[in-house]
Amino acid sequence: MVMSSLRYVRSGLHVMCLLAACGALAAQEVIELPGEDNWLAADFDEVYRIGSLDGEEWEQFGNVGKVAFDGTGQLYVFDDQAHRIFVVGPDGEYRRSFGRPGEGPGEFRNPAALAVFRDGRAVVADTRHRAYHIFDANGDFERMVRMVSEGATLQLSDLLPDPAGCTLVSAVGAPMLAMSFSFNAASGSQPPPHASRPVERLSLTGEVATKDTVAEGWLPQRGEPPVLNAGGVDVGSRLPPPRVFAPRMLPGVLPDGDVAFSDSSAYAIKLARAGSGVWRILTRPFHPAPVTNRVIEAEKERRLRALEESPGTRGGITINRVAVSSEDNRQRARDRIANLEFFEEVSVVRDLATTWSGRIWVQRRGEDPSDDDGPIDVLSADGRYVGSYPAGSTAMPDAFGPDGLAAFVEEDELGVKVVVVKRLPERVN
Repeated sequence: MVMSSLRYVRSGLHVMCLLAACGALAAQEVIELPGEDNWLAADFDEVYRIGSLDGEEWEQFGNVGKVAFDGTGQLYVFDDQAHRIFVVGPDGEYRRSFGRPGEGPGEFRNPAALAVFRDGRAVVADTRHRAYHIFDANGDFERMVRMVSEGATLQLSDLLPDPAGCTLVSAVGAPMLAMSFSFNAASGSQPPPHASRPVERLSLTGEVATKDTVAEGWLPQRGEPPVLNAGGVDVGSRLPPPRVFAPRMLPGVLPDGDVAFSDSSAYAIKLARAGSGVWRILTRPFHPAPVTNRVIEAEKERRLRALEESPGTRGGITINRVAVSSEDNRQRARDRIANLEFFEEVSVVRDLATTWSGRIWVQRRGEDPSDDDGPIDVLSADGRYVGSYPAGSTAMPDAFGPDGLAAFVEEDELGVKVVVVKRLPERVN
């Protein structure tokens, strides 16, 4: 049903989210999708799986940082520990690999993100080089493009290739992959803090990357962002640290180059295009829950239990060349939990991805406020609700590809990273 105005979800906060992120509603189509779930069966056919301690040497991955497909169905596996990209054919056979550690062009110092265009060209973002390495479809290095200068700090989120093969899409405030500091930069060189979380289109045609804004995503305001200290140099952070349960910025690119994204605590999937901004909003009547004192205390207790069970805080660490004991390290973590800041509501949408054919997969929260693995809805960009996968029946794919291919990064019983490629039914891909 097309609405002439937004039907309110729960509190004035969500109307503010939509208005702040999208501007005037007059030029937008708001479509309310059904509230009743139509459950789907996750009957995906497995095509192949790779990754094993007993397998070939190339598939003994250190860590799978990203997977992506090209237009022929080849899978690119980015091992960010080995600083190498492995290319696998449509049947799971090894084709080639490229990339290596080093200081020169085409060699990685700190590779943090991979994007693969449909023609097989690959882009690797390197935060220590502060540049993008571009490789051709054969894995041969073509050129390097310097990143946009943004002062002392660099915060990198995922890179999404435009299907036309010309640009990349990224979003400020999306889950961060890496941060780096330029120690010789004065604190005054930092640009002012963001007033929004923009979805940006990045062009790599020149020697230096350029970018423009596709849409302004909503950024909850709460005063001045803190200043980070790196090696004795104060560097301003462009975005404040996110509060617990705060809405995430989650973008995906559609086949026509439009961007679907979620930026508010409500269930409101926005569609935007360059030059026009947000032109359509897809909603479902799932409401964010209030963050009460009981919710806050339960979340702190959950994190404290996880801390005590984690081996990661049991060993000592070194900070500024000063040894810190395991108990001091653990106490620091306890103090951080005690001082956590919380958003006013528990956000509904926890993940978003788009398929090559234009479906939008939206993962909702589960039963508990901290549960990111709730049901997964499948929507179409033209405003139809396809159905939902029940919580636990499938994970969100880590990459979508042509002809219904989807890749899932899993761990076996020994903790080894395994990539499983499946084929999705036509109605959901």
